[in-house]
Amino acid sequence: MFSDADAAELYDLLNPWNPVLWPSDAFYDELVMAAGSVLDVGCGTGSMLHRAREHGHTGRLVGLDPDRAALARARRRTDIEWVEGGAADARWDAEFDLATMVSHAFQCLVTDDDLRASLAAIRSALREGGRFAFETRHPQARAWEDWNPSHASEVTDASGRALRVWHEVESVAGDVVTFTGTAAELDGSVLRVDRTRLRFLDVVRLDGFLAEAGLAVEARYGDWHRGPVTDTSREIITVARRK
Repeated sequence: MFSDADAAELYDLLNPWNPVLWPSDAFYDELVMAAGSVLDVGCGTGSMLHRAREHGHTGRLVGLDPDRAALARARRRTDIEWVEGGAADARWDAEFDLATMVSHAFQCLVTDDDLRASLAAIRSALREGGRFAFETRHPQARAWEDWNPSHASEVTDASGRALRVWHEVESVAGDVVTFTGTAAELDGSVLRVDRTRLRFLDVVRLDGFLAEAGLAVEARYGDWHRGPVTDTSREIITVARRK
């Protein structure tokens, strides 16, 4: 009743890429438009790269994601390269000026081994001096405490079906949060439940992984207006450079 393609469409409805409305999107849009070649790791449905091309980016744009249904939507635009795979599967060698992981995709790297392999692959894909931009939710903000049915969203999909979407936390084990995302009709009939695990690294542990991978922190922000990281920051926004 609710396919992977439906889920990919729903993601775009709930998370439209719009740098005019959202400071987070504007932050990345500026970086992407200034870079000659861009690798978007965890590109999802490709909205960020679609917009870059639509607004005049003439360089190489590549999106990488393991989700086939999301890539099927991304591939509606054929003047961008789309590759199926995870971050650790990247096999490019010094080909990009910029790599990105947007929309908290970095937090999907849950294990130490996956983090190390992914960061090594991303570093290898960057040219000397190339930059890697990404964000992760600051654990001090405990964002998962708001992931419950009382914060549900309602949306109407392309077929005219009204849906209610919410998240519920199953467990918090160390710095890893496991939660479900549910899509249901307004009468409560559940159409789909997806389970996700995210890792909430603090600044010290994050920077340890970056340094180990040969990536030096060039800039660090606590909000999308480039303010510093403070004891009330909800984000850890990082621009790292290949050493």
